[in-house]
Order: sequence, then structure tokens, then C-alpha cells
Amino acid sequence: MTTADPSLPAPVLTVRDLCKRYGDKRAVHDISFHVAPGEIVGLLGPNGAGKTTTINMVLGVLEPSAGRILIDGFDVSRQRRRALAATNFAAVYAPLPGNLTVEQNLRIFGLIYQVRSLQARIEALLEQFDLLAFRDTRCGLLSSGEQTRVCLAKALLNRPKLLLLDEPTASLDPATARDIREQIRRIANDDGGGILWTSHNMVEVEEVCDRVMIMSQGRVLLEGDPRTLAQEHRADSLEDLFVRLARDPANSAEQREAAR
Repeated sequence: MTTADPSLPAPVLTVRDLCKRYGDKRAVHDISFHVAPGEIVGLLGPNGAGKTTTINMVLGVLEPSAGRILIDGFDVSRQRRRALAATNFAAVYAPLPGNLTVEQNLRIFGLIYQVRSLQARIEALLEQFDLLAFRDTRCGLLSSGEQTRVCLAKALLNRPKLLLLDEPTASLDPATARDIREQIRRIANDDGGGILWTSHNMVEVEEVCDRVMIMSQGRVLLEGDPRTLAQEHRADSLEDLFVRLARDPANSAEQREAAR
């Protein structure tokens, strides 16, 4: 995998030789990568590839069996509080408490993250994500698109250097998904934070991500520009390349090594 260019700003996320074992099974096998400031990196792979395990190790939810994770220069294993203070997360499978209003949710999570000038930050995020009209609405009554916007607002409360997004547009209609993608692109451009994004939507990945990594069976098999990666590996599309790697990762890995 590529390493960070020393002439560029330090990565917001550095993963080195990361492993996760469950007995004799390796869920993640010696992966290394980085995410630069302002960069959106797609982490792709079929179900069971190790994507969510990787994200959970970055978040400190799972302890790696080996390897090192640095967030904004802080080691997650030794400087956990400072590393995670620079991080946030959003996923469709992790909705906010539905019995609380939009503002109540933002306030509670803002207190957890010890956000300074919290009310001003809440107001700015309500406006940014077009949620002012829903401030007193319980989150459980919102549409899928509205809930996604609230989750993104929550994920930006602490102005994270690293934003982890696990399938953020899954189950959204195409128009709403497009709006969310545009907002996330602006977050990277305007705030300068790095984003690690998992998705199964290859069209979305090509549109949004600056770089992608394709995982299978716990390994990163390929990495590159999503708009050119398929052509470089003689596939008709990124989706075709993804399917090829998912169906035959061992052979694809051998072909990759032979091409080096």
C-alpha cells in the first residue's frame, strides 16, 4: 500500500500492520494505509471482508491483535482519549435515540464531547444540515434522510480531524443520497478533515472518493483512484473489478503481485 508523502501535511489517520485475530481466524491481516487532511478514502469490500472490524479498531471499540493506529498523531492504544477526541462516526445502523429531539441529541453528545460554546455549535449545525425546522422533533419520527442529516450533524459536533462513515447513504432515495454526498464532499473541502468511507455503491464511490482500497478476506488487495483503477486492472468498471476481487481474492492477489 502507498505511504504518506513526507512533503505533504501529516495524515489524520495512519494504520500500520494492523491485525485482528479470533482464535485461528484472521479477520484483518497486516493492513497499512493512511488518510490525509481533506481526503475522502473509500474502504470497499464484500460482507465479511474486514471493513467494519477495521473501523471498530480505529474507533477503539476493538483492540487490535497487532499493529498501530495513529489519529492526528496520537496512538489509539496509548493515548486513547486524545486520539478519540479528534474522531467521530456515523452509520445508518447506529441511529440516535429516537425518543429524544434533534436538539436534545445534539446537546447530549455535545456534552459528551465537551464541545465549547455548545449552543452556538448546535445552531450552526442545525442550519448547515437544514434541520432548524426539526429541532424539537423526536428523531424516531424523522425520515431516513432527515435522520442521516442529524447523524452527520452529531458527527461534526467536535470538529473531528477524522470522520468515519459506514454506509452513510444506505437505504436513502437517490435524490437524498446525492444531497448527503454533496454535503460530505463540502465537509472535506471546507473543514480539512479526513474521511474514511465504506460503501457498496460503486457509482457513489467514484463520485465522492479521492482514493479507494478494496478489501477481501481481511487483506487490502488493491488501492488507487476510483476513476482509473478498473481500467488499470482490465475491468469494464469499478463494480466489475469489485466483483472479480470478491469472487476470487486469492487469484486476484497473485495477479497483483505478478504485475509489480
